[in-house]
Amino acid sequence: MKGITKRFGNLVANDGVSLSVNGGEIHALMGENGAGKSTLMNILYGLLKPDAGEILIDGKAVDFSSPLGAIAAGVGMVHQTFRQFPNLTVWENLVFQNEPGNGPFVSADAARDIVRRLGAKHGLEIDPDSRVHDLAVGIRQRLEILKALSRQARILILDEPTAVLTPQERDSLFTAMRHLASQGMALILVTHKIPEVIAVTDEITVMRDGRLSGTLTTRDTSEAEIIRAMVGRNVPPTIALKVKSTAAPMLSIRNLSVRRGDVTVVNDVSFDVRPGEIVGIAGVSGNGQPQLVSAVMGLEASSGEVAVNGQDVSNLSVAQRRFAGVSYVPEDRHLTGTAPAASIAENIAFGTHRSAASSNRGFLRKEALRAKARKLIEQFKVKAASEQVAVGSLSGGNMQKVVIARELAHGSPLIIIEEPTRGVDVGAIEFIHKTLIAERDEDRAILVVSSDLSELLALSDRILVMFEGRINASLTGRDMNENTIGRWMMGGTESP
Repeated sequence: MKGITKRFGNLVANDGVSLSVNGGEIHALMGENGAGKSTLMNILYGLLKPDAGEILIDGKAVDFSSPLGAIAAGVGMVHQTFRQFPNLTVWENLVFQNEPGNGPFVSADAARDIVRRLGAKHGLEIDPDSRVHDLAVGIRQRLEILKALSRQARILILDEPTAVLTPQERDSLFTAMRHLASQGMALILVTHKIPEVIAVTDEITVMRDGRLSGTLTTRDTSEAEIIRAMVGRNVPPTIALKVKSTAAPMLSIRNLSVRRGDVTVVNDVSFDVRPGEIVGIAGVSGNGQPQLVSAVMGLEASSGEVAVNGQDVSNLSVAQRRFAGVSYVPEDRHLTGTAPAASIAENIAFGTHRSAASSNRGFLRKEALRAKARKLIEQFKVKAASEQVAVGSLSGGNMQKVVIARELAHGSPLIIIEEPTRGVDVGAIEFIHKTLIAERDEDRAILVVSSDLSELLALSDRILVMFEGRINASLTGRDMNENTIGRWMMGGTESP
């Protein structure tokens, strides 16, 4: 890619960016949220057309009018935000636009075989007949990876591919990536996880504010040098001082179960979260973590008891539970956490729009809402032209900051947060982690569900591990390490 420039109104997302990736190479593309990484990759994949610059594959200039052109040229992409048909099956999604069969007739058996064969080969097994809308986020991520692999791409873009993987699954993916690179493929890894970049890549390109900030050779660089290229300063890792709270529980869950049809997805779960502690929940995607949180929030039918600050909220609505003292950051910031077409100010107002500070006699106090939004945008360092732009126009990481800013601004005594830093850059991760620790130190009770074990280990005072809908382990102290947690996540025990 040579001299790529892309503007959105007055915003210059890419400013003369050049990127070169060789066959047989795993190349990292890094940068803060809003640095222009996704725009650059969307141009390479044919989702956007550049205003200036050119793309060359094997030395020949190409001009893609759509992703179909990019796919035909050998470019594949695993998106952070899934491109799927939720009402169709896994196999229907995987072979879309590449259906096996004769003439107009699609061979479902051949398509199912492709899913099974690719899944077994890469350790990414999925039931080919499952409906996508019934799949956990982690399984949907597997489908995205398999879709790209099934099209035999020679250039493969992976946008935050490990966000929902266990350490074992991550290592299997890295093995597959190295194998693909050894076959001559060019792989571009878009990620914020610096240890992963160090572990698996050959070269690193760093962007900042739409421009190139540096190109590094992985074996000759360090985490500190990468961070400096990304944010222009050193960012020390977050290490929370572990505490043991003896206060009465702020959140108390007893014998909570969730059934979907004939399947029990959350099975007789009981635990407490006390003021002044952070409790983390780990688990392979698909083991009941999202359903557990949905049941606690009243978004999903369940049996058992949920109490907040001693009050039984089991039969209350979502709004009533939030009024009882719960702030909630959901896993899916696009579908559940925001109204993408609404402005930042409007999204920040959600949940408090009926308060005296936000409305008067049924009418919103719009200037007050905009002022509040401007304050939180500055506090949480959200990159946006103004508080009146649509949230859906923001990068994923900046959208996440808006959701977290809104929920923490409520001042609730209980904070439930799923995937707090998925797709968020290293500087924002530091800020969010420090903010959550400060909230804990103000005696708030915090429940964190994350697929990032390093995040759970950095934040949590206790870690609960879920397997097949149950709490498989409750870990503290020395037992809170990646290997031990990983074994529990796979259904094993503490011993190897």
